[in-house]
Amino acid sequence: MEFGTQTIWDLLSGYQKKQFKPSEVISGYLKNISERDEKLNSFLQVRPEETLAKARALDAKLDAAQNLPLFGIPVAIKDNFLVQGWQATAGSKVLSGYVSPYTATSVQRLEEMGAIIIGKVNCDEFAMGSSNENSAFGPVRNPWDLERVPGGSSGGSSAAVAAGLATVSLGTDTGGSIRQPASLCGLVGLKPSYGRVSRYGIVAYASSLDQVGPFSRTVWDSARVLEVMAGFDNKDATSSKHPVPRYTEELKSNTKRSFTLGVSRAWLEGVDLDVAKSFEAALEVFKQMGGKIVDIDLPHTKYALSTYYLIAPSEASSNLARYDGVHYGYRTQSAKSSEELYSRSRGEGIGREVKLRIMLGTYALSAGYYDAFYLKANQIRRKIQEDFEKAFTQCDFVVTPTSPSTAFKLGEKTDDPLKMYLSDIFTLPVNLAGLPGLSVSCGLDSKKLPIGFQLIGKPFGERELFIAAHQYEQIRGEFPLSSMAKGKG
Repeated sequence: MEFGTQTIWDLLSGYQKKQFKPSEVISGYLKNISERDEKLNSFLQVRPEETLAKARALDAKLDAAQNLPLFGIPVAIKDNFLVQGWQATAGSKVLSGYVSPYTATSVQRLEEMGAIIIGKVNCDEFAMGSSNENSAFGPVRNPWDLERVPGGSSGGSSAAVAAGLATVSLGTDTGGSIRQPASLCGLVGLKPSYGRVSRYGIVAYASSLDQVGPFSRTVWDSARVLEVMAGFDNKDATSSKHPVPRYTEELKSNTKRSFTLGVSRAWLEGVDLDVAKSFEAALEVFKQMGGKIVDIDLPHTKYALSTYYLIAPSEASSNLARYDGVHYGYRTQSAKSSEELYSRSRGEGIGREVKLRIMLGTYALSAGYYDAFYLKANQIRRKIQEDFEKAFTQCDFVVTPTSPSTAFKLGEKTDDPLKMYLSDIFTLPVNLAGLPGLSVSCGLDSKKLPIGFQLIGKPFGERELFIAAHQYEQIRGEFPLSSMAKGKG
């Protein structure tokens, strides 16, 4: 039996019927990695023997598949998650050689419920990027077209699932780094509400914006992963005690629900024609489901890009100060003084885009500029939150295209930072407001590249997001696979 395109539901059903064993599944996915990933560059670390040993240990426990919600499921982990005994580079040379002494809470919860780590995957350095071209270990390529980007910063996570190298994967989303690559690779991508999932054991970028979420082929799979890893963690003071519903149980109901979707037409200006057509077609599907479309106003979203690029770099300049060449990771061999040790280790170990953001953040926090930049940005952030609060008095969800375009070519935007940053124009405000956002595929453009539809929910409204997206998914039907997932790449 060929493996690579199965969902969590498919694998769990097969285990329960004893059609195959975890070792057979994991062997199949490892075979795919060995045959396909040389073209993609999505995996940074794979441990076949260790992974197979864990799978064989589950072979004798097939009956546990009914009790462990992720029994024998191969999961790819973004390389900014700590996993005990594995290297964690966050896509940066400055962390080369760093081996994690403990495991991130989100990963630990998946493993406790039977998931098997298939490997650690590539990402933009310190999760800073929209194309996965900023990694110190080379760019990741899109399984739909190897000359194009998979999105970022979680490009390795999205490419791995889209190419059939993992059933699901974990990523982080600071300004769109799950939803945008999910859109560009034809997957479901979820950024939960801020605090819904523990950030303990994640290499920090911007602490008030970072959130953990899954990539999957279906909404049900995304719901299953979230219900396993969500919930309060006493190791993360920002994690919420808000109850975690059994999301997948909610999706079993045949009761159809209709929703009111809010659209800000001013926000949609500049979207590619194919993306705009697919977005409008998706709205028509929701109308067929009994939904209602209303116009809303989000006047401060036009400031989201500049607001984000003050807040996130400011927090990054603080978080990344710890990479000094002294405690762990990369250390220059040419320093003749303590000052040279710090400056050369950081200068040699940290990439251009990360340096750019550190300098921007340090400037925004400096004496005489704090009030004018960082403080003002946080005031605008609050205005963006208020815009969404007002919109949710009129609708259940705010909806947008996930990305203004489909996957662009490698190198196309690397010399124009503003053009690159605009790739996240529809996702950034969601992080600034701390809201949940979900991207589901809604069509293909004229080049046969995937297009994503984003639903933005109320705080801790993931349950409703899953229900609405699942209903849409049932009407849309099964989404096409990339040629690589079909074994033709």
